Amino acid sequence: MSLAILYSRAQEGILAPLVTVEVHLANGLPALSIVGLPEMAVRESKDRVRGALTNSQFEFPARRITINLAPADLPKEGGRFDLPIGLGILAASGQLPKATLETYEFAGELALSGELRPVTGILPAALAAREAGRTLIVPRQNADEAALVADLSLHCADHLLEVCAHLNGTSLLPTIRKNNRPTVSGHQPDLAEVKGQHQAKRALEIAAAGGHALLFIGPPGTGKSMLATRLPGILPEMSEDEALESAAIASITNRPFQPERWLQRPFRSPHHTASAVALVGGGSKPRPGEISLAHNGVLFLDELPEFERHVLEVLREPMENGWITISRATQQAEYPARFQLIAAMNPCPCGYLGDGSERCRCSMEQIKRYRNRISGPLLDRIDMHVEVLRQPIDFDESAASAENESSQSISQRVALAIERQYTRQHKRNQSLDVRELERHAQADQPSRNLLRQATERLGLSMRAYHRIIKVSRTIADLEGSRGITAKHISEAIGYRRLDRR
Repeated sequence: MSLAILYSRAQEGILAPLVTVEVHLANGLPALSIVGLPEMAVRESKDRVRGALTNSQFEFPARRITINLAPADLPKEGGRFDLPIGLGILAASGQLPKATLETYEFAGELALSGELRPVTGILPAALAAREAGRTLIVPRQNADEAALVADLSLHCADHLLEVCAHLNGTSLLPTIRKNNRPTVSGHQPDLAEVKGQHQAKRALEIAAAGGHALLFIGPPGTGKSMLATRLPGILPEMSEDEALESAAIASITNRPFQPERWLQRPFRSPHHTASAVALVGGGSKPRPGEISLAHNGVLFLDELPEFERHVLEVLREPMENGWITISRATQQAEYPARFQLIAAMNPCPCGYLGDGSERCRCSMEQIKRYRNRISGPLLDRIDMHVEVLRQPIDFDESAASAENESSQSISQRVALAIERQYTRQHKRNQSLDVRELERHAQADQPSRNLLRQATERLGLSMRAYHRIIKVSRTIADLEGSRGITAKHISEAIGYRRLDRR
């Protein structure tokens, strides 16, 4: 029977659903048709496959060829199906054995010469192939990425002829072993390089320990961006599961894969002209946005009020649930978006309010209008609002260096606080719901009285009330305290600067 069945993987969000490639040869006028909801790049594969087979000295059957990509209702895109289609034609025409094909999955684009070119989304395909118990064959340029998956049977090749020789049993492809955990390379910005700003550094340490969202407010040149870019340096290294999640998102976005940096937490800093689609993802063919590219890492929004208001509003839901769902008429995609938000803004339109230079000429109405570009519901979701004031120039570099703590030293305290949280509640403090707060964030009576008075005086919402408790719990964890005291509550209230406007 002139029928061959092979397996490959499509791309649907960060998932890789199975695609069965069925190739049938029948009598009739020579023709080749591809069915199964293929998009243009898939339909064009017939010309690439024809050239690759011919230039590799194989016979291209002069028969009626039908290629079915099942399931029929799953959209297929990209050049990833070139290799399985080409192998299917060879198997259906008797030029390759069919016996072992069911134990393999294939992905790769074919050049007209028969060379294999890399494709996107190979990491989700590798994870799915491992779960299915099949051996994956990919282009060599995708091997490092696929080799991140433990317990995966993996081969790579440079040319179609190498794959055919392997399937024929004449020259086996080498088995690719799992990469060892690579170390994070390159210079990491150090907090010791930021002179002064002890309150802002303290707030950054608390934010890192509890996973809290943080907003820096201050004049230009006071170090807001410097502080934000140093947050990844005090966060703990990603676990392998977290790194695989983040790498899977990067894998489907055409970004170059860097295996030596895959354990480093992402840091994304989109410009304030970014659209809502660029920030959360979307498009006619849904793609992840900046919040998903920052998954398990940091999203830094500089000049926060300069973003369009409707762009910022789309952050509210993913900040709460850690996912973004993009719905289109024909398909729906879900992307993880568990990021830590760090933002920065000036205190007024000109930026110089309160810097001591008396340069600010902004009226109170202008300042109010500027700050109101950030909606109350979004501001409520930012746990800490911290002023970053202009520092006097310190010419004594040795004294300044002595009092500035390094990121490595701070990260040790952060790691210890996070360990206490996971031991107690199996998650970071920022992720606690109301019921878990009642169990794990108990405060004594003076602390509850202080918080109640502050809530009434500042007119805080219940969300802000709970976020103060979460920050207080993190401060207590950094000190190794089992319970929350009035000192912890007082410090947490002090980080709600914009609630006292």
